[in-house]
Formats: sequence, structure tokens, C-alpha cells
Amino acid sequence: MSLRCAIAMIVMLAAPAAPPSPAAAIPPPPTDLRVAGGGEAWQADRSFALVWTDPPVSSPPLVETRYRLRDPGGSIIDGGELSWIADGIGPIRVGDAPGIYEAEVWFADASGAQGPSASVDLRFDDTRPGPVEPARLPTWIGRPHLPLRVRLTHPAEPPPLSGIRGYAVTIDRSASRAPCAAPERCTAAETTLSGGVENDELRIAALPEGLSYLHVVAVSGAGMKSPTTGRAALQVDTTAPLTLLSGAPAAWTRQSVLLTANAADAGSGMTQVDSGPTPFTAIRVDNGMPTAAQGATVTTAVIAEGVHRVAYYARDAAGNVDDGAVVNGAVNPPARTARVRIDRTAPTLAFANSQRPDDPDLIRAQIADPLSGPDLTRGWIEVRPSGGDRFERLPPGPSAGGELRAHWHSDLEPTGRYEFRAVGFDAAGNRAVTTRRRNGEPMTLANPLKTTTRLVARFDRHGYERAVRYGRHPLLRGRLTAGIDAPQVGAPVRMVERFARGARPAQRVSFARTGPGGSFRLRTSRGPSRMIEITFDGDRTLARSTAHPLSLRVRGRVRLRTSARVAEVGGRAVVFSGRVATPDAIPAGGLNVELQFRVQGSPWSEFRSVRTDRRGRFRYAYAFSDDDSRGVKFQFRAYLPPQQNWPYEPSGSRPVLIRGV
Repeated sequence: MSLRCAIAMIVMLAAPAAPPSPAAAIPPPPTDLRVAGGGEAWQADRSFALVWTDPPVSSPPLVETRYRLRDPGGSIIDGGELSWIADGIGPIRVGDAPGIYEAEVWFADASGAQGPSASVDLRFDDTRPGPVEPARLPTWIGRPHLPLRVRLTHPAEPPPLSGIRGYAVTIDRSASRAPCAAPERCTAAETTLSGGVENDELRIAALPEGLSYLHVVAVSGAGMKSPTTGRAALQVDTTAPLTLLSGAPAAWTRQSVLLTANAADAGSGMTQVDSGPTPFTAIRVDNGMPTAAQGATVTTAVIAEGVHRVAYYARDAAGNVDDGAVVNGAVNPPARTARVRIDRTAPTLAFANSQRPDDPDLIRAQIADPLSGPDLTRGWIEVRPSGGDRFERLPPGPSAGGELRAHWHSDLEPTGRYEFRAVGFDAAGNRAVTTRRRNGEPMTLANPLKTTTRLVARFDRHGYERAVRYGRHPLLRGRLTAGIDAPQVGAPVRMVERFARGARPAQRVSFARTGPGGSFRLRTSRGPSRMIEITFDGDRTLARSTAHPLSLRVRGRVRLRTSARVAEVGGRAVVFSGRVATPDAIPAGGLNVELQFRVQGSPWSEFRSVRTDRRGRFRYAYAFSDDDSRGVKFQFRAYLPPQQNWPYEPSGSRPVLIRGV
């Protein structure tokens, strides 16, 4: 056999030589004899190595190390010696049968004396324990199952001689992987549960989502594992279902609300599996009992007025539920929530008890609602003459401070009594209507509400009408008073000049402010004929007023020239040419111009009508052919008659004198 020091040993089956006489020294026994690396542990290999503490110094010196091996029955089955002193022997190979073998080791000195032996047990067991399996597990493992406790079955009897060290367990995504790296054995590090056969419960704190596999084998005291691997599929779903709520209005409502919760789960689903938990969907209103239904859908109604907190959640087939409850010391995810706001009561609505002195046309109605609050964007105020058939809606004012507001232009309405009606809404859409003030009196007003005003305006020394030639822009003067004859200083006055048809622009607006005594001055603009309106628009306390309309008539301007002042009868024609001096108002097709003549003391007579171009120019050649024209002095002029889209008054040019010869 091979030794640790790699020399051959001589098989020695005899007992040690008889010890020397008591007077002679004998070799000491090996100190701390033990199995290398294993102590008293069982091992599955037949080869053992023995070690001890370095042998002590002896006289005579030690020269040999001897050993022998006994089987479990005590019979010697092997032995040998070393020709020098060693601190170990190996390998020593035991028999094929599992059991506890005994090895003896002693020393011999140079005189041939042999010392007492030391012995150690060699525990050999290569028996594989029987298969084990995990106990029945849930089809789906959810958050309530964690930490997961897995109970393992025990291997079949009889157990290996070395007993059961424990169980080796692994969890991974593979369906066929074995727990330990070696084909037949498991190391101590690979033994997950090492407390013996009764330590058969595995506690798994967390598992990944999806499908995993648990693999398990029993491990003997010598490290041998079960010949086959027990397995179990672990379907894990720790995510609560996704629940959606429909039917909850985003704003206040005045109707009952029907809520429906629908749940969906991508893992274990919402259908019960085997004997697992029953999936359900639930809605809880405020702190009341939840309304729950098996499966993925539940419906409930919210009827009472007020602001309601609605929680909705569901449980899947793995038991995951997002209700915020505490389970096994852990808190479930919180439920999703929504708010339902119901208000069936109409708001209170009433007009103010009096008008504001600084703004009597401001109509105010106070609106209040204790639940949803007033909706100032939806209400309005109406007015009609007392006893009238139909209310007319007033232009809304900037509502604020819990008031509906409107502006009534009382100075545009006839004198008399008027009734008012307010229509208001709260945020839920409840409608309130009133025709009364807060004190219960009817909301009626007598017009006029404002102080009346008087506005006068006229042309200087010309009254309400004036005619001017082209290019003039006369001055207007006026005065504004209130009440009996109180002058109004600093008030704005507006003048609107509406030009005759065909003018561009069609009108012009200018402003002035009244000065001392309420007087004002306004300069008209250059341009065509027009009607003039001067207005004071009133303010919060003064009524609107308009002056008597004014008329300004503007004559057009036309020029005429001739090529000669003497016309020969039967001779060369005289060329008449000219231009309308208001080109800004000439239509695209030009204007009609009448060429007229007369003899002094007689009326004007038209002898030709011509058309101007777009710039107002015209030209006409006329030959004198009548012998009666000799010696006669004629006057000629160009005349602009009234015509469509010409915003000026009729006018003629300066006469031109031509003598016939």
C-alpha cells in the first residue's frame, strides 16, 4: 500500500512484540490520532488518511510506525509498517460494506521495542438516501403566501447508516436542474437544511414573479444525496389586479351615481383556481361596508348628498389584494380612490335690497350654496316692462363676491317701471329663479334711474346745417348739462361723422372733453358731405344723451381750361380740358361731367357730357360751325351733377369766356 511519505509498507498481521521489561523504556503512543480532515464524521469514500501530532523524542530513538485495520466485527483486515517515524498514514482503504472500522497505530524504537497503540474509528457510508418531495403547494403563490413555508417529505426507511444530514434545496427557472453540483453527493454548503431528517420545513422569504421550480434531495450524514430529485412548480404572482372605476363624474352632479369597478390581472387572473382564494372586486363608499362581487366586475350606487370618498380594489386568484389592510404584519398596497360629489339642493338666490348710488344700473343678485357652491358662469339676469310678456336677458357684468351681476342701460329705455328676474345655478347644475329682493320685496325699478343730461351742438352762427366748398372744415360748439342746468365739466363727448355714400373711409370718430361751463369745441375733418352725430355716453350716474343731428354739405371742385379764347367759325376746334379736384373719391369708372354754355343773361345749357378717367381728368374738342356765333361772347363751364357713389354736392367750375369770329 502507498504511504503519506510514499514508501511501501510490509503487511504485518501479528500483534505487537511483547513489551520489554519494566526497567526498559518503551516508545510512547501517537498523540491525538484522528482521521485527516474529518474527525468523527462519516464519509462516503473508502479511502481514509490518519494524522497525529509529531511523535515525541524517545531514547532509544523511534524508527518504525506500525498500524492495523479492523472491520466492523473486530477482525483484522489490513496492516503494515513504515521504516521511519511519520506523522500520518494514508490512504487506508476500508471494506465495501458501510460501517464503523477501527484503525490502530503505534511506534517501535531502535532496540525493537514497541509501544502501546492508539485507535480511531473510520466511519464509512456510501448509501444514498431515498427520494423526497415538497408537500403540496398552492397553484398560484401570491403576496399573502410569503414568506412561503414548504414542508418536505422524509426519505423511505431504513435510513443510511450515517443518518440524514438534511436536505439540499434550490429554486431557479430550470425545470430539470439538480440541487448539488456533484452527481451523487452534496457538500455541507449545498445542504440547505442541515438539522437532520426532522428539520423538514423550508422558509422562502421572496420569490420572483412568474414560473420557477423548486428542486430538493435528501442528504445523508456522509453527504450522499437521493438518487432522484423532487420537484415542484412555483407559479408566483405578487402583483395586485389593476382596477378601473367608471361612472364617477369629474365634477359635482345632482343625480345619483352608478359606479362600476372592473379588474384585470395579467398573472393569476380573476377566476378561482383549485381551492385557492376566490377572486373578487369591491367598491367601498366612505367608511361603509364594501360592495363586493366574485370575479372582475362590481357595481354600486351612490345616492346621498355630499362629498363621498370611494375606494375600489380587487383580489386575484393568488390572493393579492390592494385594500390597504394589514396581513401577517405586512400592509397591502392602498386601494385606488375617487371622489363622488352629489348636490340635489338648489342654491339660494335673491336680489340686493337696494341699488348702489354710484352705479344704479348695476343689477346684483346674491347666490349661495353650502355644498357645491354657486356657478357664477352660468347664471343671468333678465328685465321686462312691468306687466310685459317676455323677459329679455341683460348683458352680463363681471360677477364676483357671490353675486350675479348685469348692467341695465336704463337711459336707453323708456320711462316707466321694470321687473327683473334672476336665474342662478350651483356647480351641480341645480337651478334657482327669483324675482324678489333679500327682504322679500319684488325686484322692480322705476326708470329713469340716472340723472338726465342735455347735449346741444351747432355750427358757429349756422345752426344745424351748413354748406361749404371743398377743403373747408368748420368748427362745432356745444354744451353738456345735467338735471335742470348743471354744467358737466371734464365729461367725454364723441363726434361721429358719417360720410355720404361712396366716401372712403365711411366715417370718422373724434372726441373732446367738456370745459368750464360744460362747453366743448370740435373741428370737423376735411372731406365729403356728411351727417354728424354728437353723443355723451353717460356714466354710472348720468344718463346718456345725443345732440340734434348736424348736416354738413360739401360742394365738389372741378376746373376747366380751353385751348383758345377766340373760336373761328368753321375753323380749328377749341379743346376743353379739365380735372375734378377731389381724386380721392372718384369711382373706378370715372365721373360724368356736363359741358355747359350760356350767353350772358341766359341760363346754362348742356352741349356735351363727358366721362373722366380714374384720376378725374377729361378732354373734349368742339368746333364752332354756326354763323350766328360770329361776334358772340360765350361762357363755358364744367358741371358735376348729382350721381351715384359721388359723396359731394353738385358744383360747377369758374366760367371760361370764348368769342366767336
